[in-house]
Amino acid sequence: MIFMIINHNIRTKMQIFAPAVVRIGLALVVLWFGSQQLLDAEAWTGLIPEIVTNLSGLEASQVVLFNGVFEIIFGLCLLVGFYTEIISLFLALHMMVITFTVGYNDVGVRDFGLSMAAISTFLHGVDDYTLDNHLEKRTSV
Repeated sequence: MIFMIINHNIRTKMQIFAPAVVRIGLALVVLWFGSQQLLDAEAWTGLIPEIVTNLSGLEASQVVLFNGVFEIIFGLCLLVGFYTEIISLFLALHMMVITFTVGYNDVGVRDFGLSMAAISTFLHGVDDYTLDNHLEKRTSV
């Protein structure tokens, strides 16, 4: 009984960190994928569907590099919590496009999970550990 009370009290105090953990975890995954695409674009070209290159007029390696830059910029913004809501919304849409483009396979399922984390971050909004929150406090003083 006492263990359950202590456990509940600790868990209640720790819940404040949950939104930041999801936001930072998602940001680190996005940054990892973005950096890998920039470091070795050719290794990722096989994942680019032909319809993407046909519609964009770009070569697969160019699409990968563009995507890598996008993910680095948006991943860094999400990591520090700068424009948290709009960044997480764009990342959710980005991941959903990838999910539907690649279809039902290991990549699609992974990106579906990442899009759900991004939607969760968007729905929660600014957490206590974001740059947005810090800037909002400074301007309201």
